[in-house]
Amino acid sequence: MLSFVAALSGLYDFFVGAFLLLAADALASLFGVPPANPRIFSDLNGLFLMAVGAGYYFPWRDPSRYRGYLWVMGPLLKGAGAMTFLLDYIFRGSPSAFLLFAASDGALALLTLWALSRDRGVSAGG
Repeated sequence: MLSFVAALSGLYDFFVGAFLLLAADALASLFGVPPANPRIFSDLNGLFLMAVGAGYYFPWRDPSRYRGYLWVMGPLLKGAGAMTFLLDYIFRGSPSAFLLFAASDGALALLTLWALSRDRGVSAGG
């Protein structure tokens, strides 16, 4: 199950990052917000997401050895990301379309937490 979660999360992050890097204006338009200014902000976020996505290769291949990556990038990062999107919507009035990211990040955070908890009998050393 952990390999599946790593693959799903990795693909999600990589493709969202690629879309943000290669089609930032289209993504901004889709969500009804102006493009990042300066553009470097969306470029760096896209690169970051692609790197996080690529990093999931290791837990996909060996989830027992790379459980730490799954904890940090799953429940912690994706969970914090979901909460940030939700709080931004509530307190700063960001577009309701941003709740899609809150839902997808939150779902992946919970799925990763569930898989890690379900498979906690496997030690980090193998």
